[in-house]
Amino acid sequence: MESRADRRPDPEELRLRVQAEERRKRRGRLKVFLGYVSRVGKSFRMFDEGRRRKERGQDVVVGAVQSEVTREIGEILSRLDAIPAIPAKHAGHTYEVMDLAALFRRHPEVCLVDGLAYDNPPGSRNPQRWQDVEELLDRGIAVITAVNLQHIREQQDEVERITGKRAAHSVPQAFLHEADEIEVVDAPPDALVARMDTLDSRQLAELRELALLLAADVVERQLQEYLDSHGVTARWGAQERILVCLTPRSNAVEMLRSGNRNRLRFHGALLAAYVEQAGIGPEDHARLQSHLALARELGAEVHSLQAGDLVQTILAFAREQRITQLFLGHSGRRERWPFSRGPVDRLIEAAEDFDVRIFPHPRAE
Repeated sequence: MESRADRRPDPEELRLRVQAEERRKRRGRLKVFLGYVSRVGKSFRMFDEGRRRKERGQDVVVGAVQSEVTREIGEILSRLDAIPAIPAKHAGHTYEVMDLAALFRRHPEVCLVDGLAYDNPPGSRNPQRWQDVEELLDRGIAVITAVNLQHIREQQDEVERITGKRAAHSVPQAFLHEADEIEVVDAPPDALVARMDTLDSRQLAELRELALLLAADVVERQLQEYLDSHGVTARWGAQERILVCLTPRSNAVEMLRSGNRNRLRFHGALLAAYVEQAGIGPEDHARLQSHLALARELGAEVHSLQAGDLVQTILAFAREQRITQLFLGHSGRRERWPFSRGPVDRLIEAAEDFDVRIFPHPRAE
């Protein structure tokens, strides 16, 4: 299997890479203050950074602010220029919509946007505020914004599991992946308990861990994009990435469920891969399809690999995907199954970059 470092990009890939780089150069820079819970101080940090930037000579305006602010935030806002939001009502609800036209005309260096997850009323230029921010960035305006973990769409199931509540509004996690800088507004959980009506220190600690892992994922993606654009291959990652190698006879249920438990425990990623084989019988084909269905049910990324040398194929794929844990099946029946003692031993010897875990194949009845 050809690795990313060995493969020469085709012309279309190069064109897309150049376009993405040009877009990034034209685009305004995005900084996100991420709070792992409400009242952690993310809005204050955002507006205070705006104040400091203005004092350094940058043209800073406030594009959106929440209706109720603390006295400290109010004092900062009194020193900053603002483009007033446009009030709108729909179905008994009052909305504050960013005045994008006025912001485009003013074209400040930096725009401060609070309440990133807010929805706009029907008929607005964009359905949600984060989409307004995308337009500001595309116009070359830098944006500093703030959002809570509970409003990140892909994190909402886990937040609901911890808190028993689900936020009504959300921002796609892909938006955070576009950030040039993300900063978790970190405060010790024990110091926040007194401010919380329903959350204890354990729940706060779990939410804090989720926020830190999310920020680490954003930073890792930024680094990987940089390395990709400069033709550099990295063999490590910020989070656990587990690869389960499947065969028709592997103990797939135990392997996949163990991998999924580790993924959930470390908030990492689960991948499942199988090496395509010629002449596979109908029973083995059915078993493999059952294994793959379970992998997809558990949310694993499923990959089909074309093998020359089986061991090198798996190692190359694992390195390209920055795998940290490698799950292998072992049968001892060398003449029939690919993960016999020889290949497994070779994998263990060569897998210096990974933790390897061996699962015996189930005995045939």
